[in-house]
Amino acid sequence: MQAALSSIDNAARRPDRPPPRLLAVSKTRDAAAVAAMAAAGQHAFGENYVQEALAKIDALRPLGLEWHLIGHLQSNKAKDAATAFDWVQTVDRAKLVEALARHRPADAPPLNVLVQVNIDDEASKHGCRPEDVPALADAIAAQPRLRLRGLMAIPAPDPDPARRRAAFRAMSALFDATATRHPGLDTLSMGMSDDYVDAIEEGATMVRIGSALFGARPPKHEEPTA
Repeated sequence: MQAALSSIDNAARRPDRPPPRLLAVSKTRDAAAVAAMAAAGQHAFGENYVQEALAKIDALRPLGLEWHLIGHLQSNKAKDAATAFDWVQTVDRAKLVEALARHRPADAPPLNVLVQVNIDDEASKHGCRPEDVPALADAIAAQPRLRLRGLMAIPAPDPDPARRRAAFRAMSALFDATATRHPGLDTLSMGMSDDYVDAIEEGATMVRIGSALFGARPPKHEEPTA
């Protein structure tokens, strides 16, 4: 973890952005692995699957960790997500805004929300179109049980560093445009294990790192839809 933190600290971040935060991607990792990472000083963890995360969140509740949902959110899982997580980074449609606001417990702080953007217009990727961001951001900001924090993206992998940076740069410009309408924005979540330094240099304020922290990922599985 120290090597990743050192790289983050040494990246040439934009002077108009806050220091980037490390989100440890703990999807497919068990509670013991997360607890070990927490013992080393990491506080915020990202999960892809709601059902997989619930048991971990409950088991590790005494540690006071911060939990982010970074995987696609199905509408039928909105209640569990609104109850269990501190952040949902993958809001990409109005239906989710309404569901998360309706189910966020009244005795909990407002749920931190990011708008997920499909910046490369990939047919296989989730996320709203860039032109849909203003309306979606307005809808989130209008909900008292939600707190709009910024934007999130997973740009298409590209062996050409210039093209990767172009996608990050486009997200950064979209973040700035959104912040003119919503001055409280503070989070641009982009960049993963292979490209997080580039993302920081283009304006990321949160990077999502998994394999560079935990090692090779266990075999992928799919979460049931029911």
